[in-house]
Amino acid sequence: MNKYDLERYKRQMALEGWGEQGQAKLATASVFIAGAGGLGSTVAFHLAAAGVGTLRIADRDKVELSNLNRQILHDEARIGMPKAKSAQQTLAAFNPAIKVIAEETEITAANIATLAAQPDLVIDCLDNFKTRLVLNEYCCCADIPLIHAGLWGLTGQVTFIHPPETPCLRCIFPRSLPKSSTPVAGVTAGVIGSFQAMEALKYLTGIGTLLKGKMLCFDGNDMSITQLQLSRNPKCITCASLTHMKD
Repeated sequence: MNKYDLERYKRQMALEGWGEQGQAKLATASVFIAGAGGLGSTVAFHLAAAGVGTLRIADRDKVELSNLNRQILHDEARIGMPKAKSAQQTLAAFNPAIKVIAEETEITAANIATLAAQPDLVIDCLDNFKTRLVLNEYCCCADIPLIHAGLWGLTGQVTFIHPPETPCLRCIFPRSLPKSSTPVAGVTAGVIGSFQAMEALKYLTGIGTLLKGKMLCFDGNDMSITQLQLSRNPKCITCASLTHMKD
């Protein structure tokens, strides 16, 4: 830890169990963020601010005016720019000490391993279920934790997935959901993305208790938070055969 790091990150290193050791873990960590939209913007900002060493951000879309109510990595000057590239520029300026890699392509079963590059953690910030299942399959096979979240209006959910210790995404959602234009307020993306980032930082530093086998559900209509217990599907076509366990 140099003088710059000690000053920039001193407030979070003051947390019990974090310290210089936890900060060093973040500095050497690699996180794959799938999506640079509403969730991805908030997640990426918080992980960059915390000093996560390498962020790989994949998104095939370009910035549109209708994105700007919630996608805080971008601005009007970048309309038409690939979202991944815009995200890279914003985060590089925000924290020049970290490495940000932009992947301006669609995530598929054929390229996910190359795009993700064997990260320590994958974060699902997507808006379509088909690609979420690609992430789920990759993470299950590669034994990499996945933090899932979803949004609708003023509501959202978050869970930490790492079979066989937890259900996989297909256990939780056995049927694919159709892609649709989801109504969402920017503040909801900020809240849920912050929950995802918190889970990520807890996992990478080794502090706190993770949402394993639990779904945190937030309802901004009445500001309520509930947790649902989740169970593995013993016949799940993705994770039923998995037996590996993390220490």
